[in-house]
Amino acid sequence: MTTMEKKPPSPHSVHTISDNYSSKIELAYNGSREDLDPYVPSEHRPLASNTSSLGALAHLLKASLGSGVLAMPLAFKNAGLVVGSLGTLFIGFICCHVIHVLVKTSQELCVELKRPALGYADTCDLVFQHGPKPVRKFAPFARELADWALALTHAGACCVYTVVIAESFRQVSVQYGGPQWSVTVYCALTLVVLIPLTQISKLKYLVPFSALANVVWLVSICISLYYCLRDKPAVSDRNLATSISGLPTFISTSLFAMEGIGVVMPVENEMKKPQHFLGCPGVLNTAMIAVAILYGFVGFCGYLQYGEEARGSLTLNLPQDEILAQSAKILVACVMLLSFALIYYVPVDVVWRKIQDRVPARKQAWAMSGVRLLGTLILVGIASAIPRLELFMELVGAVCLSVMGLLLPAIVETIWRWNKDITLWSFVVLKNFLIGVFSLIAMVSGVTFAIMAIVDEL
Repeated sequence: MTTMEKKPPSPHSVHTISDNYSSKIELAYNGSREDLDPYVPSEHRPLASNTSSLGALAHLLKASLGSGVLAMPLAFKNAGLVVGSLGTLFIGFICCHVIHVLVKTSQELCVELKRPALGYADTCDLVFQHGPKPVRKFAPFARELADWALALTHAGACCVYTVVIAESFRQVSVQYGGPQWSVTVYCALTLVVLIPLTQISKLKYLVPFSALANVVWLVSICISLYYCLRDKPAVSDRNLATSISGLPTFISTSLFAMEGIGVVMPVENEMKKPQHFLGCPGVLNTAMIAVAILYGFVGFCGYLQYGEEARGSLTLNLPQDEILAQSAKILVACVMLLSFALIYYVPVDVVWRKIQDRVPARKQAWAMSGVRLLGTLILVGIASAIPRLELFMELVGAVCLSVMGLLLPAIVETIWRWNKDITLWSFVVLKNFLIGVFSLIAMVSGVTFAIMAIVDEL
């Protein structure tokens, strides 16, 4: 019996085996190296992006505790004590969730595309660009929608601030024997301060005023709560629930008050450890829980004290014949004058980016000044034409924040995760579909009721 002799491998086969083996080793090495050393966006951010987790929490709380907290009694007036309390927690949960999915999507996108940080509009644009082929053509539209929703949200807030400033000074003037002009005239008078203030082109010059404004704002809220808790009526004297027709106004006003999505991405992008932004407890969860509790408390106490007389800003309900109450109104008005200049940067920035390339370099300084002046005149003019604070809150919450704060984040998460870990029948798709339906219902009903109120006002 003969044994089969093994043929020695040919030089060609040895070379091939060696190449294949080397390729596998190289792939394995590279793959393991990528696993061991993934791209970490925060390590590639500018040195200026060194905000601590505690600092990020402070920024988020400061941005969320704006004029909206003083509007919560008005929201409760349209819902009732029980429905308003439960509704505030529900809307707070929804807002926290959509912000969470937006930030998580942005962070995953940064890792995949090797970007140090992404803004809100950038995230929307790039998600569409890298999504399923049928939606890629909508990437420019998604960016424009995000940009203009952000701009209109802040422009609407500027109108709200103008009305609060004008009404506050009018009440104090009437109480102490000053001119009894209409709110429209006082809106126009705010231009004396707002025109030079909005011409400041460097935010750093407003930082000291912003720090002072935060302290004054907290004092004003404490004074307002003091009057709410003093000699409060019985709970049985107020509605525990109102008719369903009041819910659209409640939702729109609450969205305006609680939705701080415009500042979320800038805060996260400046963090030294952005991984601490999400998670439990995390910066976002901590901030939103605190905001929801405080907003619910102020709304409950304000409506309990003033009932159907609740105004768009709690300070406007304070007694007319007490110096402490009048001081709170003046403090809030001064804070909003400074805040106007800060939030006005957002719509100006969006508009300027659209027209900057069309303006010659030597004329850009004058053009920017003109844009700032024209924008200030338009916003104050709108506030003067419809000096009803509640209407601005309803419109801004119904249109801009329903789209920017609820609808877009739900769409962005669905597109980003499509064919990765979700399909048509996944829970995430159903959840985002319900959020989208909720946002559209809130937008359509809120706009309808706001327009009807504007028509009645005119």
